Amino acid sequence: MQPNNPPQQSQPSTSQNGDHRPHRPPQASNNHRHYQPYYPTTSSSSASIKGCCCCIFLLLSFLALLVLAIFLIIILAVKPKKPQFDLQQVGVQYMGISASNPTSLDPTTATGPTTASLSLTIHMLFTAVNPNKVGIKYGQSKFTVMYHGIPLGKATVPGFYQEAHSERQVEATISVDRYSLMQANAADLIRDASLNDRVELRVLGEVGAKIRVLDFDSPGVQVSVNCAIVISPRKQSLTYKDCGFDGLNV
Repeated sequence: MQPNNPPQQSQPSTSQNGDHRPHRPPQASNNHRHYQPYYPTTSSSSASIKGCCCCIFLLLSFLALLVLAIFLIIILAVKPKKPQFDLQQVGVQYMGISASNPTSLDPTTATGPTTASLSLTIHMLFTAVNPNKVGIKYGQSKFTVMYHGIPLGKATVPGFYQEAHSERQVEATISVDRYSLMQANAADLIRDASLNDRVELRVLGEVGAKIRVLDFDSPGVQVSVNCAIVISPRKQSLTYKDCGFDGLNV
């Protein structure tokens, strides 16, 4: 029997320069090029969307400016004026004054009343004049009757629409039920009613109005009402009236 010889290991080849390196199998030459598929990027579509948005924005801005220009031209052609709102008549339905003690009704007494109660019901008739070529939209208005700067009662007038070149009457009623005045104001009220037979009151109010053109409302215009009225308690009637329109007498 022959002994089994161990397998011979391949010896590395020796190059001419003495470098021992193992043999590498020759790489197969690949003459075919690998073509990767082309996928289009989304940059062009994004640019198109942005361009469309810019066009829409510019179009809407142009339309808004066009509408504003037309509205301004109409306003300049119409030449709107402030409406006139004046207190035309005041009807005294009732006015009663009561003091804390009967002797205080005598103005010659040294001691004045500590309190006095005022009851009042007046009916007011306002006249609204629209001098414009277009209509006016009035908002809700509130009027306050005052005595020596003290508010006694209020009246509310609902909003309404007034046609062009028209005049309209608006009614309001202010009722004061036993409003209590203290000390000096009570003494003044008793003296005015007993000695002078005149109680001076003031009616204040703010009227909000908007000029309407082609179903568009202009910015709000405030019309102030400031009227001084004098009432005779004995006659239960109005004896004097002086109204101001935006701080000017009318």
